[in-house]
Amino acid sequence: MNDHNNIQNEIAVALDIGTTKVCAIAGRLNEYGKIEIVSVGTVKSEGVSRGVVSNIDKTVRAIKEAIEIAERNAGLKFKLVHVGIAGQHIKSLHHHGVRVRHDANDEISYDDVEMLVKDMHKLVLPPGDKILHVIPQEFTVDDERDIIDPVGMSGIRLEANFHIITGQISASRNIMRCVEKAGLEVADVTLEPIASAASILSDEEKEAGVALVDIGGGTTDITIFKDGIIRHTAVIPFGGNAVTKDIREGCTVMMDQAEKLKVKFGSAMANEIYDNRIITIPGFKGREHKEISEKNLARIIQARVEEIFDYVLWEIRRSGYENKLIAGIVLTGGGSLLKHINLLAEYHTGLGARVGKPVEHLAHGYHVQLASPIYATAVGLLKNTIENMKDRQFVESVTTVEDRLDFAGVEQDVEDHVEHDNSTEEAQERKKRGSKFFDRFYTLTKEFFEATPDSEF
Repeated sequence: MNDHNNIQNEIAVALDIGTTKVCAIAGRLNEYGKIEIVSVGTVKSEGVSRGVVSNIDKTVRAIKEAIEIAERNAGLKFKLVHVGIAGQHIKSLHHHGVRVRHDANDEISYDDVEMLVKDMHKLVLPPGDKILHVIPQEFTVDDERDIIDPVGMSGIRLEANFHIITGQISASRNIMRCVEKAGLEVADVTLEPIASAASILSDEEKEAGVALVDIGGGTTDITIFKDGIIRHTAVIPFGGNAVTKDIREGCTVMMDQAEKLKVKFGSAMANEIYDNRIITIPGFKGREHKEISEKNLARIIQARVEEIFDYVLWEIRRSGYENKLIAGIVLTGGGSLLKHINLLAEYHTGLGARVGKPVEHLAHGYHVQLASPIYATAVGLLKNTIENMKDRQFVESVTTVEDRLDFAGVEQDVEDHVEHDNSTEEAQERKKRGSKFFDRFYTLTKEFFEATPDSEF
């Protein structure tokens, strides 16, 4: 019985709630530092539109089914899950922070960096928006610029540039409400493009400069790395479903037929179709069959994918890193399974492109289906969960689920609790533990970004 509990405690569970699928994935770290997949449960998603929950009941039902499949395959019951958040409501902005210190001889501490981060949480946002991630870019100490880690240095004026990711409060609450109605607890919430990057990109690519383009069912997520740090994020409100709808309208077929045409015969470049086969689609009862040429199908697909890459290129230019992406573009997500899509990406953007598969961190023996870009987000969420399991016990003791979306809120919760009873030894100990937690959180975040959808297409 104890062995069973120990195994259960070692296993992390991640939940990818996408536009076309809900995927529950469970795994653990093996002795070689690789992720051993224990079980996977994938079901069709019908309650999510462009990454945002549009029907609570359908989403809850899909979550339950995915978890039940994963539990059955693992022979265990799951309670705590790590969830991804995405959707067209995700936005990003850049902000500059300044902190003037009193004594130039004192070393810059983690507390000084924390205060800069806390200042970012005071930004005035549009009604209904909430800060999800505050990512330090580079620091300046007095006149010394481009410092990655200022802790331990001396100086009066500490400045920093931050990349701030925001999202709608209602969207995140609806996700958590669905998970809780499915009988689960939310351990943590991560932006899905960050999770995808964790499973797809190598350290060298992040250092050299790379744009990760995750083409999901409802949206396309863009994450740009340079010098090992996230520099820009964006969400395009088009994905694989838009391609399917174009096929449905262009070929006047049913939606499920359009999806099958795309998956089986689709190509992102019409010029790469040489034999130009004729595809026959059964007609309705009493009606003739419909014939579609493979080249015409590719033309319909190419037009929409080119539009997506137009947005991608616009975001890359807006980020200011167009000429700094030595590693080019990495495509992932279900949409990247289209034939010749890497060729179209290179032709349309002028940057080298490859299709990324989430296998770099997986232990040998994983199921062949996990080698698909469709599972990039799920595997990345699982990787992130495993890396943070050692700190989760303390997080559970000082935060509520919603506060985990805002790490500054965690610190404030600890401080407020201490102020009510500041005279007791227990309160002082809580405050000390809170400080240690944030030291650890800053270190983990820094290591993650320096070292380091959502659906079928």
